[in-house]
Amino acid sequence: MASKRDYYEVLGISKGATDDEIKKAYRKLAKQYHPDTNQDNKKESEKKFKEVSEAYETLSDKQKRTMYDQFGHSAPGGFGGGGQAGGRYYSYSSTGFDNFDMGDIFSSVFGGMGFDFGGRKGSNAGSVPRRGADITYNIDLTFEEAFLGATKKVSVSRHDNCKPCDGTGAKPGTKPVTCSDCKGSGQVKQVINTILGQIPTVNTCTLCGGKGTIIESPCVDCKGKGKVKKTTQVDIKIPAGIDNGQVLTVGGEGELGTKGGPRGDLNLAVRVKKHSLFKRDGDRVLCDIPVTYTQATLGAELEIPMVDGDKEKIKIPEGTQTGTKFSIKGKGFQNLHNNWKGDFIFTVVVQVPKKLTEEQRKLLTQLANTMNEQPPVKKKGFFG
Repeated sequence: MASKRDYYEVLGISKGATDDEIKKAYRKLAKQYHPDTNQDNKKESEKKFKEVSEAYETLSDKQKRTMYDQFGHSAPGGFGGGGQAGGRYYSYSSTGFDNFDMGDIFSSVFGGMGFDFGGRKGSNAGSVPRRGADITYNIDLTFEEAFLGATKKVSVSRHDNCKPCDGTGAKPGTKPVTCSDCKGSGQVKQVINTILGQIPTVNTCTLCGGKGTIIESPCVDCKGKGKVKKTTQVDIKIPAGIDNGQVLTVGGEGELGTKGGPRGDLNLAVRVKKHSLFKRDGDRVLCDIPVTYTQATLGAELEIPMVDGDKEKIKIPEGTQTGTKFSIKGKGFQNLHNNWKGDFIFTVVVQVPKKLTEEQRKLLTQLANTMNEQPPVKKKGFFG
């Protein structure tokens, strides 16, 4: 296999060339080698044109140019080395393998005039299948729903095919007719005069809007659009462990596609309501548990409420200080990426009584005396 030519050599520029110099060189060579202006030697000119476009696609991108300057054609993934289909090529970038369209490159330099590359037609938005648009909604969950998972019904406002006309847009009993201007292709070819000379172009048909057909008798229900807006109830399965701010994507529940294209997706931005008792920290559940002064002093067995409604019996040792943390393994949130569950962490908060009976005050005073503590002023009490 012949070695690939240096991209700077292909464009006839130095390695220190500016962006403007790169673009100027490409404009000149693209005009020189464009297949539609070299009908006598179309095959060779197309090969040259693709080589020039490939070089420009790399050197006009700062990231790709930096990688090329460092590694040359042996950069990870190579440059312009992935296959081609029609006029579309695949190349490496810092984010992985991207695709680029020679028509896109040419239009970015020459203003987008709908050229025909080796039989690949220019833009024709109305005649090719296109995926429908995505729809985004917010979905509100309780803390428990995010913890346990749930099934929710979401009202989605979107377009569906009009039933009377079966999505054609034409009045029942009729059908769309072929456009007389483009003969059903959705495109019209023209030759325009530019500073570069005469250049053939392919543009969207203005009569049919690129659809290739015209509706002479529109459907009354959809006014010829072929679709109507409806509100649909969609059952959504919420996975256990979903977190606030995450987006849940439900495939195929978005807007209708065109020309047989698939529906878009339904994206649900999750909003989890705050809980009066529990908090979340990653996959952990955090909770403050109040205990009495005597429980903390003497030790006690506590019933700790769990998010799922169950209770766990946990013993705390005598002398437990306020702020002490205890962990219950595997009682936290489900991790969305594996079968692992976080822990339930509760913090002991010692509650000091605000009011005491005379007997309680005497007992605590005696306790303070045995511990060589300064007894409290009777007027204010031991706990102030």
